[in-house]
Amino acid sequence: MSWDKTSHRLQVPAKRYRIGELVRCSPFSRQTIHNYTIMGLIREAEWTEGGHRLYDESVFDRLSRIMELRENMSLGEIRRILNEEDRKGKGLRGDSPGGPRHVERAAGTNENPLSSGGGFMSPEAT
Repeated sequence: MSWDKTSHRLQVPAKRYRIGELVRCSPFSRQTIHNYTIMGLIREAEWTEGGHRLYDESVFDRLSRIMELRENMSLGEIRRILNEEDRKGKGLRGDSPGGPRHVERAAGTNENPLSSGGGFMSPEAT
């Protein structure tokens, strides 16, 4: 918590969630959360000094949207839709942060796991 002298108000820090907390509050497994992060479907808000991902509260809306779309779409289609929604919402062009660049870094290869089948788990498989 920090103190803003001009308004005499305490600044409440944003809540951050570790993967384990997401798993307890959602139908997704730890591996699915990890895969969705690597694929760019969800994004970490920050990292701990120890290298753990931390997510903000918006991840729950994003996971809910993924569950909704997952009923009729592949993960590749979902990623495309979410990226389009992000661009429309933020007025951006091109891939959003955490998109294909993130997949390449995490996978250690230039192959896109979406085009190769990837073997990513769905909520139903968890």
